[in-house]
Amino acid sequence: MVTPPIRIIVAKPGLDGHDRGAKVVAKALKEAGMEVIYTGRHQTVDAIVAATVQEDAEAVGLSVLSGAHMDYCTRLRRRLDEEGASDVLLLVGGTIPEADRAGLEQLGYRVFGTGSHLGDIVEYVRTEVARRRTAGQEPA
Repeated sequence: MVTPPIRIIVAKPGLDGHDRGAKVVAKALKEAGMEVIYTGRHQTVDAIVAATVQEDAEAVGLSVLSGAHMDYCTRLRRRLDEEGASDVLLLVGGTIPEADRAGLEQLGYRVFGTGSHLGDIVEYVRTEVARRRTAGQEPA
């Protein structure tokens, strides 16, 4: 049986226009064999949720440099839950203060702050999606 590629949304919520990091991460994930849907800059939480559901994505990565990460991450988690997509793997990167990490992790996000290694991001997504796929398989 052929394993389908991991489908991941990479998004820039809000008015933050600096997207170099998001594009670099998206490229690394794509080069690792994942199917990446980059939504572009200035996305609303509802648009990110709609793309996630429409594309049947297994993961969503937010890039936030504006300091509004707690608001965006909280609203995205809530909206995904409302849409029946609570099983989507969540990542957030960018300028994330150490003091906010625990709160983001409680919401279910894996935090990759500025300066994170691309290989660590790729490996985490691969490993966690594989674990979730295996856990979701029905016994024969």
